[in-house]
Amino acid sequence: MYAKVIVDVPARQTNRAFDYIVPESLRDWIAVGSRVGVPFGPRVVQGFVVELQPDTDQNKEKLKPIAHALDLTPPLTPELVKLGRWISRTYLCHEVTALQAMIPGALKAKYERHVRVTEPAEEGAVSFLLPRQQEILQYVKERDSVELESLMEKFGGDGPLIRQLIEEGRLSEVQLIKDRMSTKKALTVFPPDDLERLDGWIRELSARAAKQKEVLEHLRLHPEPVKLTDLLAKLNISASTVKGLADRGWLRLEEVEVMRDPYGSRTFKPTDPLPLTAEQEKVFSRIQGAVVGREKRVFLLHGVTGSGKTEVYLQSIQSCLDMGREAIVLVPEISLTPQMVERFKGRFGERVAVLHSRLSHGERYDEWRKIMRKQVQVVIGARSAIFAPFTSIGLIIIDEEHETTYKQEESPKYHAREVAAARASYHGAAVVLGSATPSLESMYRTTPEAMDDPSEDRAAYELLSMPSRVEGRPLPAVQIVDMREELKQGNRSMFSRGLYKAIEDRLHKKEQVVLLLNRRGYATFVMCRTCGYVAECPHCDISLTYHQSSHTIRCHYCGYAERELSTCPECESSHIRHFGTGTQRVEEELGKLFPGIRVIRMDVDTTTEKGSHEKWLTLFKNRQADVLLGTQMVAKGLDFPHVTLVGALAADSVLNLPDFRAAERTFQLLTQVAGRAGRHELPGEVFVQTYTPEHYSILTAARHDYTAFMRKEMMLRKFHHYPPFHRLILITLTHEQVPLLLRSGEVLANRLREIGNDRNRSGGELEVLGPVASPISRIKDRYRFQCMIKYRGEADIAALVQQAASVLDETVKQQKLTVSIDVDPQLLM
Repeated sequence: MYAKVIVDVPARQTNRAFDYIVPESLRDWIAVGSRVGVPFGPRVVQGFVVELQPDTDQNKEKLKPIAHALDLTPPLTPELVKLGRWISRTYLCHEVTALQAMIPGALKAKYERHVRVTEPAEEGAVSFLLPRQQEILQYVKERDSVELESLMEKFGGDGPLIRQLIEEGRLSEVQLIKDRMSTKKALTVFPPDDLERLDGWIRELSARAAKQKEVLEHLRLHPEPVKLTDLLAKLNISASTVKGLADRGWLRLEEVEVMRDPYGSRTFKPTDPLPLTAEQEKVFSRIQGAVVGREKRVFLLHGVTGSGKTEVYLQSIQSCLDMGREAIVLVPEISLTPQMVERFKGRFGERVAVLHSRLSHGERYDEWRKIMRKQVQVVIGARSAIFAPFTSIGLIIIDEEHETTYKQEESPKYHAREVAAARASYHGAAVVLGSATPSLESMYRTTPEAMDDPSEDRAAYELLSMPSRVEGRPLPAVQIVDMREELKQGNRSMFSRGLYKAIEDRLHKKEQVVLLLNRRGYATFVMCRTCGYVAECPHCDISLTYHQSSHTIRCHYCGYAERELSTCPECESSHIRHFGTGTQRVEEELGKLFPGIRVIRMDVDTTTEKGSHEKWLTLFKNRQADVLLGTQMVAKGLDFPHVTLVGALAADSVLNLPDFRAAERTFQLLTQVAGRAGRHELPGEVFVQTYTPEHYSILTAARHDYTAFMRKEMMLRKFHHYPPFHRLILITLTHEQVPLLLRSGEVLANRLREIGNDRNRSGGELEVLGPVASPISRIKDRYRFQCMIKYRGEADIAALVQQAASVLDETVKQQKLTVSIDVDPQLLM
């Protein structure tokens, strides 16, 4: 038997399968999707088996055998192996990078250098060694193999003696592949097999052994295995008490594997399905029909905020589980997860696994293993949960489908929406993309124009609508506040007069407020009022942000930080001030204006600790705070009955970014945050503070008018050849020297234009823009240039772009130029 193996060496030359012999001893252990250790050059590396075959067209004499299998059960299913190849070709990444993205971090290979004793060819050869060298050899021999670093630690000053043993061939160096994480084990107390003997043993113990008697009494009443730590805590005894009983053979102590459960300490109140409204029923019936009929269908569910999309999701999943199939639910950000987890665990209990980045490596690994062992049928998580190793998927739900976080920014630069469609096609499953503000790319794919477009090579979507809130509750009234007028009236505060009065009113009524400001920190930049100097990061072309709590100025790209400035470094003036407003400053201002106000601030700075999202949201839910203030993480998915006021403090902050999606992001953010108000019995009110009140994205968001926004934005996109009418590929080049970047950019752009001219002559449409400096032209001391390709649908363009980029292979190798290709980019910064 022969195996085709993708090796863990991400390079252009090795981005293909290599043939290996499967030794007789490993035939029962190796399948498609297995991780194996294979000899590659002078070392052993990890690889993934992507094909097994009885013969090979390679020279059999030169083929090497697989060294060992790394798993008892393959971590990848044959479908995921196939998906890895599709991701590699679609998003132009190494196949091994795509496969690595599908397994938990705990299984990422860790290479360790070990040494083993090489038996001497002649008898008595050891006698020529120094006593210390003989001691080293004996130490390694007793342990079979020893990690080189720990050997150096053990024999501190004997590095030269160890090196001599390796050079003389008495010690051989081997590379072992280890997982980064092992299973968790706990000492467990097992009662005796013959419980009837317990009474006799209890009588046999003397009065001084009262604690041991207590242990045996407990095991007689509760004759099931119990973790030692739990038993010690419950009976308030020491480990020696239990060990004494184990030494007498009256109970057993054994290491038992335990699953790390991130929600083990939580209890979730079971919930029953709610009655559906006519709108919900219509949508649910269509999704249920597709699941039951195994239709390969993608639905775009456009439902206003508060229309009850989550209940439709829950009932659709139930019908999927009733068929014995599995479901994946993606949520865009970690802030959505606590509430979502509560709803899903409440409905489906132990059948739910949770996968997201705030879990520890061990917790993620154990949740993933529950999926592998078929102990769960529903997975809820962020982007990478799309790779859950299910084998019978019936439904994939992507909530808030418009979110940019579904696009991975590092290689493999996949979009979860497209991966979901690919997996659904394989399994005959339905995909539901839900949003109050669908992305224009998704909405376009529901239109007759997209269906008739010969260059649109991706499947059409079916549109489902829920235009009303549950129980006919009204959408909140939105007031646009022109901050220029506020300034003219002498109001220099960050709160307009209307918003100030509304906050005061809510505090009086004991209702709650959500405030959105999409900037963290205290002030967005630090400037000298004498000479105009602005504090910038020395490693990135970006201004530093002032953080008052730590009295530092920080770069939000590379993490560089320095103490706050008291004088200007350029002119030594003391007139150095903080400009702009961040969440820290708003929090301080609220405390000054409303003494005694209770504020919870949620941004990247306050939510770094594990469980912090859940902690803050639980406090707010329990009405232990009056105001929830935060960046865009407070804008989506949250549902609190006492929130009746929402304020967007700088509604146009996203509008000024150099990105063609800026208007769409502004509309989405304002619509989403407005949707947090008045979701239950109490009516809601929203204040949108802006310096550009006449902008169509702000006007349409205030009217909750998605259709009007879409018409206007689609017209502009079509005119300027942007998605969804054209597709984009962004190529970013980075290097420490600008001249080399410029030369490389020109070489690449010329090669791309040659391809473009060939395409255009044969009736295609391809336009090459650049090279130009990226909007953020330097990050971490590396300069950045970019080329943009606009084209109409043809599927093979990506491969041609990759071929064109190969003209820079030598520069990449010799000059350490980095070339990054992003197909369908979401961020152009």
